[in-house]
Amino acid sequence: GPEAAARDARYAALDAAAERHGAAAVLLGHTRDDQAETVLLGLARGSGIRSLSGMAAASGPAGRYRRPFLQLDRQTARKACLVQSIPVWDDPHNIDPAYTRSRLRHEGLPALEKALGKGVVEALARTAQLSRDDADALDTWAAEAERSVRDESGQLECAKLYVLPPAVRRRVLRRAVIEAGAPAGSLFARHLEEVDRLITGWRGQRAINLPGRVEARRQGGRLVIRQS
Repeated sequence: GPEAAARDARYAALDAAAERHGAAAVLLGHTRDDQAETVLLGLARGSGIRSLSGMAAASGPAGRYRRPFLQLDRQTARKACLVQSIPVWDDPHNIDPAYTRSRLRHEGLPALEKALGKGVVEALARTAQLSRDDADALDTWAAEAERSVRDESGQLECAKLYVLPPAVRRRVLRRAVIEAGAPAGSLFARHLEEVDRLITGWRGQRAINLPGRVEARRQGGRLVIRQS
């Protein structure tokens, strides 16, 4: 949608500026409030724990993008700018109710704070950090498990995948699907659930079509994932 397209355009412009100036890092102004909104958006989409972990303090190639204000609330960041006479620019899209994040910011979060009391933003930001720690641990486990569930030719063995904990198995499957050519940003939980059913609910299903013209099929006790 337009929000994702605008975000891609912003990062493309930042990348170009960083390359032009030989910048070691790009500092972004995301605050604790932005982090809370990101967690709620992930929760509303029914996303996994990685989405609930919100924004990382450093991301991008070689950690180029840094978010030094994730522990500060938006008002504190704004006041700090005003005290130092640093101009503050407000994106008009942030108050446009046509956009989901804007509605969440001006309607959703205030309603939650009214119902649950102050501290919702802090709790959501804390949830993001706890989720990130858990997601990192599961990703490490999945990377180690992946080597043990492949045969000599590198094919994934369904019987070995079956005995893995679901959270680990789905991470192994996601890595395999992305390696086969599926764009990570277009791969959603529903896709992985269908692939997972080839392991846990096998009834002779046909191949599963995935983003990037990738397909997954069960064949001779192996899970074959490749571009069609």
